[in-house]
Parts: sequence; C-alpha cells; structure tokens
Amino acid sequence: MSSPNEQEGADEKAGEGTQADHSSVQESKSTLPEESPAGGEEEEDVEHVETDTESIDDLEEQDNIEVSPKEEKSPEKEEKKIPETFFYSYEDICSRPFVTEDSGIPINLLTLKYSFGYDCIRSVNLMVMDSQSLLYVAGNQVVILDLKTKSQSYLRSSSGGGIGFIAAHPTKQYFAVGEKGEKPNLIIYDYPSLRPYRILRGGTQKGYVFGDFNHTGTLLASIGSSPDYMLTIWDWKQEKIVLRSKAFSQDVYRVTFSPDNEEQLTTAGVGHIRFWKMAYTFTGLKLQGALGRFGKTAVTDITGYVELPDGKVISGAEWGNLLLWEGGLIKVELCRAGHKPCHNGPVSQIVLDEGELVTVGKDGFIRVWNFEAVDPADSVDETGLLEMEPMNELRVGKNVSLSFMCKTHDCGQPFWYAQDANGKIWKLDLTFSNITRDPECLCTFHSRRIEAMSVSPMTYLVATTALDRSVRIYDFISNSQQSEIQFKQGGTALSWAPDVVNPTGSLIAVGFEDGVVRIIEVYDPKGLPTLAERPNIRNAEINLKQAFKPHTTAVTALAYERNGEVFATGSKDKTVFFFAVEDEYKPIGFIHVPGPVQALQWSPPSHVASMLLILCENGYVLQVPAPLLEKQETASTYHIKNLPTQYFHFYSIKSRIKLEEEIALRERKKQEKEKAKLEWIKQLQEMGKEVEEEEEPEEEEPLPSIYIPEEPSPILCGFYSAPGKFWLSLGGYDSGFLYHCAFSSDEHQEDPENRQDEPFEVIPIEDTDDNPIHQISFCTSRLLMFCGMQNGALRVYPLQDKDLSVSTLKAYWSFSLHDNDYGQIRGICCSYDDRFLITCGGDGNIFTFNILSPEDVHEELKAKIPPPRMGLLKEKAAEDIEDPSACNIEEVKQKKEYERIMKEAEDKKSKKREELIALRQEFLFLLQKNQELPKHMQLQREQYEMDRRVFEELNRQTAQRIQLVEKELAWEHEKHLIGLQKLQNWFRDSLEFETVVVHAIQSNHQISTYRLVAVSEKYYQDKERPSWKKTVLKRAWKKEKKKEITRDRKPKIIKEEADKLMSKIQKPTTRFIERKREQIRRLVEKSDKEKAKIMKRKEEWEKLYKSKPRDDYEDPGDVQAIKEAQENMGYYKLKTATNYRVTQYMSTEKKTMQLASLEVLIYKKKLNMNKQIMSLRDWKVSIIEEIKCLLQELKSVQAALDLSECLPLPPIPQLHPDEVPEKRFEYDHDILLKFKEEQAAKAKLQEQLEESPSSVAFRHSFNKSSYKETGSLQQTASSHTMKRSSSMVTEQQKIFVIEKAEPTEIELEILKKEKIKNLYLQKTLINKINALVTNFDAELRFLRHKKLQLDVQMKYADLSYITWFEELLILKNAEKNESILQGHVNTLQSEQEAMQSKLNSCLAQMEDKKSEIVKLQECEKALYASFQASLGENNESAHFLTKVLMKKFSSINRKIETDEKDESEEESDEESSLESDEEDSGSEEEIFDISVCPENCDKALFQNTIQLREKRLDIKEALIREKKVAAKLRKEYDVLFEKAKSIEYSLNTAEKELDIFQWEKQQKLNDLYVVVPLKLHQVEYFFNGEIPRDFSQALVFTNQTLEYLQKRIVDLHHEKLMQRKIYKKAQKQHKQLVRDKKEMEMTIQHLEEKCNQLMMLKFGRVVDFEAVQARSVNIRLEELELQIIEKEYEHSQEIKECMKRISDLQQKLMMLTKENTIKVRQLNQFCIEKQQLETKLDSLKDDLGVEFQGPRTADMKEKARMESQLKCLAHDEAILREEINLLSRKDGHLNEQLSLLTRNNQFLQPSSPQDLEAPDEIFPVLKP
Repeated sequence: MSSPNEQEGADEKAGEGTQADHSSVQESKSTLPEESPAGGEEEEDVEHVETDTESIDDLEEQDNIEVSPKEEKSPEKEEKKIPETFFYSYEDICSRPFVTEDSGIPINLLTLKYSFGYDCIRSVNLMVMDSQSLLYVAGNQVVILDLKTKSQSYLRSSSGGGIGFIAAHPTKQYFAVGEKGEKPNLIIYDYPSLRPYRILRGGTQKGYVFGDFNHTGTLLASIGSSPDYMLTIWDWKQEKIVLRSKAFSQDVYRVTFSPDNEEQLTTAGVGHIRFWKMAYTFTGLKLQGALGRFGKTAVTDITGYVELPDGKVISGAEWGNLLLWEGGLIKVELCRAGHKPCHNGPVSQIVLDEGELVTVGKDGFIRVWNFEAVDPADSVDETGLLEMEPMNELRVGKNVSLSFMCKTHDCGQPFWYAQDANGKIWKLDLTFSNITRDPECLCTFHSRRIEAMSVSPMTYLVATTALDRSVRIYDFISNSQQSEIQFKQGGTALSWAPDVVNPTGSLIAVGFEDGVVRIIEVYDPKGLPTLAERPNIRNAEINLKQAFKPHTTAVTALAYERNGEVFATGSKDKTVFFFAVEDEYKPIGFIHVPGPVQALQWSPPSHVASMLLILCENGYVLQVPAPLLEKQETASTYHIKNLPTQYFHFYSIKSRIKLEEEIALRERKKQEKEKAKLEWIKQLQEMGKEVEEEEEPEEEEPLPSIYIPEEPSPILCGFYSAPGKFWLSLGGYDSGFLYHCAFSSDEHQEDPENRQDEPFEVIPIEDTDDNPIHQISFCTSRLLMFCGMQNGALRVYPLQDKDLSVSTLKAYWSFSLHDNDYGQIRGICCSYDDRFLITCGGDGNIFTFNILSPEDVHEELKAKIPPPRMGLLKEKAAEDIEDPSACNIEEVKQKKEYERIMKEAEDKKSKKREELIALRQEFLFLLQKNQELPKHMQLQREQYEMDRRVFEELNRQTAQRIQLVEKELAWEHEKHLIGLQKLQNWFRDSLEFETVVVHAIQSNHQISTYRLVAVSEKYYQDKERPSWKKTVLKRAWKKEKKKEITRDRKPKIIKEEADKLMSKIQKPTTRFIERKREQIRRLVEKSDKEKAKIMKRKEEWEKLYKSKPRDDYEDPGDVQAIKEAQENMGYYKLKTATNYRVTQYMSTEKKTMQLASLEVLIYKKKLNMNKQIMSLRDWKVSIIEEIKCLLQELKSVQAALDLSECLPLPPIPQLHPDEVPEKRFEYDHDILLKFKEEQAAKAKLQEQLEESPSSVAFRHSFNKSSYKETGSLQQTASSHTMKRSSSMVTEQQKIFVIEKAEPTEIELEILKKEKIKNLYLQKTLINKINALVTNFDAELRFLRHKKLQLDVQMKYADLSYITWFEELLILKNAEKNESILQGHVNTLQSEQEAMQSKLNSCLAQMEDKKSEIVKLQECEKALYASFQASLGENNESAHFLTKVLMKKFSSINRKIETDEKDESEEESDEESSLESDEEDSGSEEEIFDISVCPENCDKALFQNTIQLREKRLDIKEALIREKKVAAKLRKEYDVLFEKAKSIEYSLNTAEKELDIFQWEKQQKLNDLYVVVPLKLHQVEYFFNGEIPRDFSQALVFTNQTLEYLQKRIVDLHHEKLMQRKIYKKAQKQHKQLVRDKKEMEMTIQHLEEKCNQLMMLKFGRVVDFEAVQARSVNIRLEELELQIIEKEYEHSQEIKECMKRISDLQQKLMMLTKENTIKVRQLNQFCIEKQQLETKLDSLKDDLGVEFQGPRTADMKEKARMESQLKCLAHDEAILREEINLLSRKDGHLNEQLSLLTRNNQFLQPSSPQDLEAPDEIFPVLKP
C-alpha cells in the first residue's frame, strides 16, 4: 500500500503531465549536458569505443498513476522534471503470485515467513545502510536483516525474474536494486521507508549484473548481463539515460566511477579491464573505452580493483598479486618479499580508505598497504615485479574466503561487515591498535547449494545438508538455527527417520559424497544431568550414533520402508543397499541397477506389498520388494542375486505427441477451409453465378519426422500412483509433460538395456518445455501437490480427488522464490501438520512459508526438541569414517573373505610342508642306515631312483620354469642392466680416479688418492682460445693500416689528375718566354734560398726560445716518476674506501676463466699426486710378488736346514680391499650367491634383533666378525696351502732320513758348507724382504708427508675457489646491469668517435674553403693592382674607368639578391658589405653608359677595364659562393659541436654511472668473507701488547710486500740524501748560468749599437736587411710581365689568323665582285640590244596589236627579281665592310663580334647564286 505522501506525489505528478508514463526527461542534475537522441546500432571497438549519447523519449506506463484524457491528447506538450517528492507505490510494482483464472485458488495460498539461507557465492551480496541493518539478495527478495532483533523484512522483485545486484547511494538515503528478466527494471528505493523512488527502464535486455553511484550521487552506472553487456549511465532522478555503450563481449563483473573524476569509469570482468572516459567530441558527449593491455603479464579475470586519485588503477590478479595500471598498460606488478603473492588466491576487493590501500583476498586475509609507496611504484628489472610488504594484515579465520566488505560506523567507531563465500557474515575491526576487537561472526549459513532437506515428523524442525560438509537443524517457528555439525565430506542426501523407526523423532540419516551414511540424533542437552564443565548449553545438540559406508561414490537417495523395518540407500555407483533397521543398522545386501540412482520411494501404506521404486538418471525405473535379513546369505558377499526385479526403460514419445498435435491442427484447419469453401459456393449459387472448376489442392508441407534423442532424457523425479504404476517428470528433450507409466506384467523380463517402454498416459504441463519440474511433494492430506521448478519457482496444484488428471493440473498457483538462473528447487517439505512449507534451492536459500493466511493460526506454536536417550552420556562415542578412500561394506566383506580363503590355503600349505618334512627325515634316516651297512650290501644312489623318467620330467619342468622365469624377468633384467649402465656412466665413468687407500706394511700409516672427476674439455678449449685483447688490437691495427693506405692514395690521385690537366693545357711558348721563365725561376730560387735562410734562422731562434723553460717548469720524467710513486709506492688504497676507483673491471668471463684455471691447476696437482700414489700401489704389488718369490726361494733354502736353525718366515703382505676398489665391481655366480646368503642372514638377524633389543652388542660383533671373515678369506686359504706343503716336506724328510745311511766325513764337511751357505742365504733373503718392506714404508711416509702439504695447498685452493665462486655469483647478478651500462658507454664512445670524425672532416672542409677564399681575395687584390698598373699615373679617365670597373650587371644583381634571400642572416651581412662597396657604381647608372667609350678615353684601356670588370664580377661571385659554403660549414660545425658536447656529457655521465656501479659491485665483493689462515708469528697487530679479538681494523699483507715497504723506507732515506746533493749542485750551476746570461746580453747590446751606427753611416737610416733581401725581386711583378708577354704572343697569333681569314675573305669578295660586274655588263648589253630591237620593231610595225601594247607581266616579274638580288648584294657588301673595319681594329674582340655577325647573318653565306649580284646603288641599271 502506498502512503499518503506517495499518493500526494502521484497526484501531483499526474497533474503535471504524468512524467512517469510518457515523458522524455530533458535535463540532468549532473554537469553533463543533454544530447539529442541518437539511433543506430551499437558498435564495439576492441581498443577504443565511442558511443553517442542516448536519451529515453518514452518511459513505460506506470500502474499507480492514471493519465488524464487531456494529457493523452497533448503528448507534445512541454514536459517537466520529475518532482523530488514523487514516489511509486510498492504494492503496484512488486511481483505477485500467478493464479490461473477462475480457479478459485487464493492469492495468499503461501506467504513468506522467514529466510534461513544466504547466497554467499554471489560476488557482491552485502550492503550496509546503517550500523544495525544489513541488506542482501535472497532469490527474488531483498532481505533487510535487523542485527539486534534478527528480524527480517523483504522487498520483492518487480518482474519475478530475479535480482542482479544491490547498490547503496553515497548518502545511504537510497539504494538501487537491479533486476533480471526480460527488459528488467532498475529500481531506486528510499531508505528507511523502503518506498520505490525511481524506476529506470531500458538499460539492458536480460538482467543487471552490477551498479555503482558516482561520488556525488547524481549519476548511476549499470552493467547488463549476456547477451548485450550494456554499460549505461543514468541520470537516475529523472529516469534518463545519459550515455550507453557495450562494455565487452564477455562477462563483466563490476563498474565503478572514479571518486576523484566523475568523468572516468572502470569496468572489469573475464580476462579484461577497461578504462572509460566521458569526453566531448565534435558530435557531442561520448563514452570512450580503452582496453587494458596485459603485455607480458598473463591474462587474468579481474574482480577487485580501485581507482587512485591520480588516475591510476590497482587491480587484483587470480594468482594473488596486485597490478598497477597507468595509461592502459601494466606499470608494475606488486608482490611480497621472495616473490610471494600478495594473497594466496584471487584478490576479490581493493579499497582505498583514509589514505590506506586495503586488499581483500579469497585466502581469508585482509592486508593494508602503504599507499605512498604503492602509487609511485615502478619495476626495477625485466620481470616487472616489485616486492613490498604490507603494513598490517588480519586473518579473519580458518576456512574463510572473503568476497566483499563494506564500511559503517557504530558509536563513532569504524567497522566493516564482510561477506564470506563459505557461508558467514563477519564484523571486523581494521583499526589495528591495542584495543582492536577480534573478528566476530554475525551469521552462518550453508555456503553452497542445498543438496537435501527433510522435516521432522514430530515437531517444527527441519534438517538440511550441503557440500559445505555441514548438517544444520532449524526451528522454523522461532526462525532460528538450533544446531550444526561438521564432517570431513559434503552431504548429498538426508532423511529424517519416521515415527515408526524413532518415536521421539530424533534420528536423521545423512548420505555423503564419499559414500558414507551417518545416523545422527538430535536431542535437547537440557535434559541431561547438568555438568559444570559445559558452559553455554545450546537448545539442541547433534550426536553421531552410527557410521557405515555402503557405497564408493556419492549417496544420492535415502528412504525408510513404510513399516520402518528396512532402510535403503542409493548412489551414483549404480547400487542400492538395504539395511535392517534396529538399534544398530545391519546390512542386508545390495543390488546393481542400470544407472546412477536419482531417487528412491517406498510404496505407500495403501499398497498391499511393500515395494521400492528406484529411479535412475539414465531413464531406467526399477521396482523391487523389501528384502528380509534372515533370508539373505551374507557369508561371502552382500550382493543379492535373486531379488525379483521389474524394469521400465523410458522410451521418448514427445516427438510422436507433437506429430499427432500437428496432424490434428492441420486436419482442423482443413475442415475449416472446406467449410468456408462450401459457404462461399452456396453464396455464389444464391447469387446466380456459376461456380468455377475446383483448383488443384495446394501441396502441404511434409510432417516433421519422429525424433528420438540419442542420449536418454534424465529422470528428475517420480512417485507411485497405484501398485505397479508411477508418474515421472523428465528433463532435457522430454520435459513439458508428466508421464504415467506402468511396469510390465510379464514374468520373464528381457534384458533391460533392450527394453523400450512407453507411458500409457501423458499430461501436458503449462510452460515447462524449458523449465522442467525437479521436485514433487504432497501435503499430508494429499490435497495439494507442490512442484519445484528449474527456474526456482514454486507451483501448487490443488487435487480434488487425490489423483492426477489433465483437468486437475490445469489450475495452479505459481510464485518465483529462488534465483531464476541457478536456484532450482532442490527440496520441498511440508510440516507434519501441513501448516508450513519449506523450500531449499541451488542458490543456498531456505524459505519457510505459511500455508494459507497466517491469521488462520490461532494458537501459539513451539518447536519441541527431542529429549536425550537414557544412558547417552555413558555410551562410547561412535567410530566415524573419516578416510574418504576407506573400503565400503562390500569391499570389507570381500577382503575378509579373501583373507579367509588365503588363510585356508596357507593352512593347507603348512600341512603339506609338514608331510614333506616327515618324508624327508624318513628318507635321510634310510640313507644313514644304508651307510651303516657294509659296502657290498649298500644300495647305490641310482637304485633309489624308482623311475628315472620321473627325474627327467622334473628336470625338464625345472628347465622350462627357469626359461619361463627368465622370459618373465627379461624386461626387468634389461631394465636393471640399463639402470646399472646408466649408474656406471653417471657415477663411475665420470671419475678419473676413485679413492684408493695404500696401506703401509709394517705400520698403520696409509695414504689415499683424491677422488678425482675428469675435467671437461671446455677448460682446455678456453685456454687455447686467443685472448680477446689480441684480436681487438689486431683488428684495430688492420683498420689503421687501411686508413694510412687510403691517405697515401689520395695525394697520388690528386697529383696524377693535376698532371693530366696540365698536360691538356698546352700553351704556345717562344725562346724569349722560356728564357724569361728561366730567369724568373732563378730569381725565385735565389729569393727562396734567402727566405729559407731567414726562416731557418727564425725557427732556430723560436726553437731556442721555446726550449727555454718557464719559471714553473717541471721535468715530465720527474712528474711521471712522482705520479708513479704516489700511485704505487707505499700508498695502498683500501677497496673499502669511498674514494677508491676501480681501474680494472672484473667481468664474469674473466672470473670464470680464473675459476677454470684454478680448477685445472687443482686437477693437475691432484692428478700428479694420484699418479704417484698409484705407482706406489703398483710398487707394493710388485713387492708382494717379489716377496712371494723370495719366500719360495727361502723355503727351498730352509728345506735343507734343521728346523731349529730355520728363522721364522716373514709374513706376505696382503692387499687391502680399499687398495683395489675396482675389484668390487668384479663378481661371478658364487659371489652373488654368497651375497644373497649374507643378506638373508642379515635380514634374519635384524628380525631377531627387533624381537630382542638387548642384542645390539651381538649385532655389532657379528657384523665385525663377518667383515673380518670376508677380509681374511684369502689369508686363511694361503695359510692352509702353506701348512699342507710344509707337512709334505717334513714327511719326505723323515722318509729320507729313515732310508739314508750315516754320511762320511767328507760328506759331513760338504753338508757343513751347504749349511753355512744356506744360513747365509736365509739371512740374506730375510734381510732383503725386510729391506723391501722398510723401503716401501719409508717411501709411503715420505709421499704421505708430501700429500699433507698438498692437502694444505688444496684447502687454500678450495677456500680461494669458494671466494671466487661467490664473487662469480655477485658478478653474474650484476652482469646484466653492467653489460647495459658498458654497452651504453661503448655506444656513446662510438658515437663520439663518429662525431669527432665528422667534426674533423667539417674542419678540413672549412680550412679548404678558407684557403680558397684567401686565394680569391688575393686574385681580387692582384686584379686591382693590375688595373692600377694599367691606369698609370695622372690618367684623366681614372675616375670613369674606376666606376666602370666597379659597375655590376643587373642580372648578376638579381642573381645575388635571390641567393641572399635563400641564405641565413650571417651571410646577408657579407653581401650587404659587398653592395656598400659598389654603391658609387650603382648610384650613377643613369648618368653614363659603359657600352660607349668616351672621346677622351683610350679604347684599348676601356676594353681592358671591361675585361677586368667581368673578371672581378666572376671573382666576387665565386667569393660570395665560397663564403656561403663556408658559412654553411660553420653552421654545420656548430651543430655538430653541440651534439659532440651533449654526447661527451652523456658519456661522462654514463662513465660516472659505470664507475659508481663498479664501486657498488666492489663493495659487494668486499662484503664477502675471505679466509686467510695465519700463524701466531704472522700476526703483528697488537692492542696494549695483546692480540685483539676483533681483527676488523687489521690489514693482511704478504711478507714480501711488508719487507719491500720496510726496505723502501731505507731506500727513500738514501734517495733523499742523494737528491739534496743533486739540488745543491744544480743550484750552483744555475747561479753560473745567470751570470753568463747577463754577460751575453751586454755583448749583444754592444753589437746592436755598433750595427746601427754603421747603417746610419752608410744608408742614413736603420734598414731591415731581411725585408730588403725578401723584397729585392718582385716575383709577382715578374710573373705578371711574363703573363703579359704570353698574352701578347697569344693575341698576335690570333691576329695573324684573323688577318689570314680577312685576306681570304677579301679575295673571295673580289672574285664575287668581278663575277657580278661581268654579269651586270652582260645585262647592260642585253638591255641595249633589247632597246635597239624594240626601236626597230616600232619603226617596222607601227600598227602592232593590242596585246603587244604596254608592259608585259614577265618583264615585270624579272625586274622585281633583279631588284631583290641587288638589295641582297648591297646588304652583303655593307656587312663585309663592317667586318673589314672590325678586323682593322686591335681591341681583341674580333671573335665576339664575328660570332655576333655569324648569329645574325650566318657569316655571309649566300643562300642562292642570285645573291652574288651587285646592288643597284653600286652598279646602276639602265632603264628605258
């Protein structure tokens, strides 16, 4: 109902023009101007998006406002803004239940009572409006939870399609609710009145995902879901769209305004982040979006981000790090120390709060970062990572996954409410102080979808379970959670035991995802005896009573038989297990079913037999009777094999039903068409018209074919309708119907997989083709059927006759409860008294409803908790099954059966073994008896063989078995062989020397070799490689050589070209010119010699003066010696000093080579020692062999001696096992068998020792004795052989003594000599043996001493190696930066060299240009000098000719002016000076004409001046051109010089950076610890006469260095005395030189005065003789005179040629004149004759005809021709005369004039013979 204010606002709005119905909002309260509506398609650009602003012209019609007729007639009337006080009515916009018309079903059939669930998987589902109220979305409701009273109020969605998001206004006065559905609304509610304030329409097509207000609250941005993903910016108070654009092509999670710039937005989602800007363009306001580029970083989904004040953005990543974005790119990736992620999981939210950066992670941590360090962060290496530690962190709890949190203030203290994805809402204190409160859990819920639910049969309790591993008990009367219990696995099925099983209603059966079923009991703990140890007793407790595991996978269904005797469980493992319900559930057995079990239902009490209906997911339905425990054989297995089973395999008939409907529809249409046709014919007949022939029937479209889905549609739910009959609801293709099915009555059921059973009745369900029924439940009276739909809606069908039919399922009541996308209803339960209904869904929500109006409830209801059982406290806790991989009941049974069978088999084997032992003992007894008999009576071994073929067969079988075993073990044998080979390759082949211990013979001394690994060949390759310095120097030398060759070639080429040019210019010479030249050459040589003498003298004087040392002069050798002394002598710069400069850079390559050389050196030393030790061992082997030979000889000698005279034999030295380690790998079959026996004995002994721990000493002694036995095996064998041989010798001697007679005296003498000889030999041999042993031991001790010294050296080498290796690690870490810096320095050096070469070339060009300019200036001076010389003295025309010389051509002026415009300002100065020099000539251009020579001026001089002027202009032009080029070069040089300076500065900076880096690297190297072993006598650092404990201030010097320093002190003292002597001697010499200098100066002065006096006497003045000598001959004048002579000679030659040509032309002219005169004379003669003839004719014929009268035409033409020829001849004559005049002149300009004449008249060549005739003026023609 709307309030009065709402009604008043509605009336006011209706009076103002119904702004909410049909209005186009014109203005926005934001700063953004309005744009005209722009239509067209929306386009997306991946990188940059621009969209036109859009405005909404028409809003949808409102229910609570009526439009007046006047307003409807005038829609074009100017519309006003929506008033601030306008509100909509909530009752008019909220969605209501759908009720079929005329059904009589009350609209308030169900009313929402309470919501127990929480959709915590939704990313942002928590909003705080004040400190005591929380808002969150639950299905189609927004729940407002009061934290104090725990009461709830609700806001329904307006469309019934669900709610997408909620967002709070910055002022907390409003909040926005974005809905889902077809063209959903975005509603702004007022808080706390909860009245609808604004409704925004047309923002998206299917649903809103997220929304956000700007900082001021004037704008609202929203994001739509698939398919449009529309980003819309609203002026929400006027319900107007300001801007809109497609945000992305995939899911977008969030959109936010920048808090500091309202024109910037950010969106983020699947694999992207986008930065938006509202910008003005030439077409208006646009939305421009730029995608963030991840670059090298992996693409990640972004859920949490925050905009920073400076425009940067920080976002989270899936792996837990933070990404800092700037300019659309990742600037740096932040992580913790050690490259640990900031969070162990995705970062779900980032908040910038009071200058601190707070990150919220899915790992349950909240971390606070230093914003001042994060904002300017930048990467330090190529990884792009920057390590940073948080300032504070809070771990909210265990198993916490934070999604979102929002801030509020409670009593002035800031608190945060956090959404936990694991089903909790937390209250957090993030002040991080001493009084910070611990995290407080406000509410707890199921964290995932509710899997199962069941209601107590006795009271108002409901139990739920989910995959979050919890089971919860709710009291839906008091709206509270009573208890909760957690397990190791998630729950998947739940059933409350009926009252026939447990009259108190306390037992609940729960199935879990690991196949375990647990029986739990709920009880009231207050019924137990009160214990002091139990504080805070809750209302209900849950106790585990029994746990068993009937299945291997998730339990999907639980069901109690109607009598409560049997309990059935179904699972996805395609089994159904039955249990006998007793105090403890006992297994009866299980059956296999064709598919995963979907549901189980026992037949109702109305059925005669108790049957179980089993629904499988893959379309199978089974019916089995309840098995009895006493009839099942469970000794070996629980599998029930002979249980009567009925099958039903659903076969799709939906396609056939559709086909029948199509056929019926076409038939109906056909009948209607026939009926209309008959009526039309009837009308035509009544009108008297003829009926036309029937048209051919139209071809009908083919009927659709029958479709059967390849995969069967899943069965969703079902229930019994009658015995053997049941209803099914299916999903997939077959949804949209309820199918009535029945089991076949055939006793012999065929294979269920081949069955195709069809339902016998079908009921279509309205609007369920894409929205199937998932759950069906009935109330207790079965008058109402509740259906849970896939889209989260609840349907209620009233059943009148308790049976289903088409008529009963037409009317229904429907209401959207859960989320429409993922909130399918998972359970529907009615309370035991049908007062309440409870639903649970996939969105985690649990709703309770009152059935009919709550006013109908008149009595106070209360949930009663079942009391505890008697003796509950005394019972032992039930054993739980916590291991998910534990065996199920059948596996345990099979395991026990297998163990029983194996035990029986072992018993049989043991009996057989005992029988065999008895037979063997009997056989041995018989053998013993046979041995006791006499030999002739004894049986032979072959006689015991009763049948030889038996043994042959046994041997053959044994061989076959051995062969079979070998084949079976062939792979293993090969595998172990290859493994052995690999081990040998890895461990043995890489060894060059194994540890060999050589023992002394007579002492305990021993020496061992070094275990030496072979050195790789790369070390030797590295040593053989040429040094890089040598190669670089070689290349540099080659380059220099090439440069020198090119330099040498250049002058040669220039010389050759000059010679060629000189050879081309061949000038005519005469003897006079040659003599003149020779004379000038001699003069020049003489002058040059004089000058050379003068210059040589000057150079000698300059050299002498230069060699004069300055007052502060120091000898360079002394300076260098002092410098070297300062650097090297006695001054040691510590590497730790701040001013220490690293001179020699140590690189990784050098250090590696240093380590390699050390390794090679160590290797060589050890190798040498090993060779010596191995040679010692070989010597010992040879000594042993020699001793054996000597012993043999000694034994033969002792054989001739008496026993009393025999000395004891020295022992034969033995080789120890560690002296020949290579023999350890030599084995044969006997050794392997022996090893096997030893291992078996050791294992047996170990078992005995484990049984009796007191025998440790015995085990030790046994091992020792066994080792001794194995070690002395060879020695005992040799001793036995020796004893045997000695006994044989003594026996022979005895026999010989007995048999032989007494000897004679001679024989006695001989025997005595032999005895003495043998005694001597005995002693000699023994001494020799002892000497061998002694020498060997001495050699071993000597070598041992030597090896000890080498060991010390090797330890030192190892210490050095460790130090160098640590240095190498440091160098490797620094190598990258060092190479970058060194490369930068090298680049700058190469640039500097290139720039220097450019500067040098530019300088060379400048010098060339300067020399050319100087030459031109000298030429100009020479020209002026020649002009002055030509003028002579007192020339009257000098002024005029000077002006002529300085005159410029206008064309040249124009050219110079254009050139001046193109050049720079520097060049313009030079040109202006040139113009100023010629002002006189330019100012008088109009007064005189240079083309006319004045009368009083010499023409030759005038022509000479004209020529000089042209030369001067050429020189001036060339000079200007050269100066321009020089200026350009100068400018280019300046630019290059500046570049060189910048490069030099950069190079110095880079070198400084490199030096700093080297110093830092040296400091890191200094930090390494270097071990220096010292003896006490080497320590000379004492403090108060004692050795200090701290040696940090001590220095380590070598003895040689210290001795050198001490010696240097004495040397310096002697050097000081020597230097003093040298100084005194030099001082005396200096005084003598000063005196000599004064005397020489006086002598020079005296001679200069004498010379001046002589010059005054001779010349009258002081003359400079050097100048006189230099100017005695004017070489320039002589050269000019020679040039004049040459020119005159050339001109004379040209005049001769011209005169010759003139004479030729005159001859030609004379010949032509003669010819012309002859022709004129002939003409005159002809004319005379003609006149005479005419006169004669006139006289003879006076009466001549008319045609002969008057002049004739031919005569007139001839006359005209002749006149023209005369004119041409006259013209030619004039030209010839002018040429003759020109040739008679000597001005040298004949060629020029001739060329001019030639151009004008083609050099007097007549065009025709008629041109040779003379003109009329010279030769007159006689006319009549």
